[in-house]
Amino acid sequence: MSDVQVAKKQKQSKLIGTHNGTFHCDEALAVFLLRLTSTYRNADLKRTRDPAVLDTCDIVVDVGAVYDESKQRFDHHQRGFEEVFGHGFVTKLSSAGLVYKHFGREIIANHTQQSLDDPKVETLWLKLYKEFIEGIDGIDNGVQQYPADISPRYRVRTDISSRVGWLNPAWNQPCDGATVDTLFAKASKMTGEEFLERLDYYANAWLPARDLVVAGLDKRLTADPSGRIVLFESFCPWKEHLFELEATQGIAEEEQPFYIVYPDEMGGNWRIQAVPVSPESFASRKALPEAWRGVRDDTLSELSGIPGCIFVHASGFIGGNRTREGALAMAKKSLDI
Repeated sequence: MSDVQVAKKQKQSKLIGTHNGTFHCDEALAVFLLRLTSTYRNADLKRTRDPAVLDTCDIVVDVGAVYDESKQRFDHHQRGFEEVFGHGFVTKLSSAGLVYKHFGREIIANHTQQSLDDPKVETLWLKLYKEFIEGIDGIDNGVQQYPADISPRYRVRTDISSRVGWLNPAWNQPCDGATVDTLFAKASKMTGEEFLERLDYYANAWLPARDLVVAGLDKRLTADPSGRIVLFESFCPWKEHLFELEATQGIAEEEQPFYIVYPDEMGGNWRIQAVPVSPESFASRKALPEAWRGVRDDTLSELSGIPGCIFVHASGFIGGNRTREGALAMAKKSLDI
C-alpha cells in the first residue's frame, strides 16, 4: 500500500502533516499545540515531504512552502514570508509561532477553562508568546538576540530548541524513518509539556499576582493621598506587573508610585521597597532616606522616629518594619525627605 493510500485510509480522523527527517523545536511544538485544539485533538501525524501525501492532510506545518490559514497550511520557509506575531513583536514567525498565533487563544481558553473572550485569555496569550514562543521563532529563523558585532561571553546550549536538536540521531548513527519518528514524538511531548507547565504557572501564579497589583494601584489613594505608595496585604511578585500596568493605564510620571509596602514572604514582618526606575535597574525612583541607610533596629527607630524598624539597605532600595503601620509610616515619611 502506498503512502498516499495509507494517508487516505487514516482520514477517518484528522491528519496533521509535517516534514520527515531531522526535526526542530518549532514543528515539534506546533504538532503538540494543534493536538490541544478541539479540531485536531485526536489527530494522527504524517511526517513526509511528498506533496501528494501532504495534500491528504487536514493541516500542514513547517513544510510545503505555503502560508494560508484558509487552507490550513502553515509553512514559513518560502521566499517573501515575513509574518510576525504583531502586538509590538517583530520576530519572524516559525511554524510554532504561526500555529500559536492562530490557535493560541483557543488552546489557552481550553486549558484554563475560561471563555475565549475573557480578557485573561488575551493576557496569557501575549505573555506566553513573549516568554516561551518568541525565542523558538527567533532561533529557528536565525534571528540574532543582539547586534552581530557583539560576541557573547559564553554559549548556552540548554534552551528548549537545543534540547530538541540533541534528540535527533547523530550524523554517524544508523537509523531509519520509524526511529526518527519515535524521537520526534519524544521531542513534541517534551516541548508541549514545558509549554503547559509554563501556561499553568502564568495562569495560576503570575496572573493572580497581576490582579493583586491592579487592586493595589486602584486603592493607592487610600494608602496615601499622594498616590505614591501602593499597599499589598499579601506578598506577590509585583515589579513586572507594575510597569506594564502603569503603561496600559496611562499613569503619568508625576503620579507613579515611589514605594511598595507588603508583608514579607516569611510572614510576620513588613517591607517597604522603592520602585526602580525600570524593571532591570538598581536605581530607584526615590530611594529611602540616605540617613537611614545601613542603620538597624532600635537605632533606626530612634533616628526615624518610627517604632519597630528593622533595617534599611545600604543602597536605600528596601527596608523593614515589624508592623504594617510602621512600614507605612516609613514610606510616608520618606516621601517628604
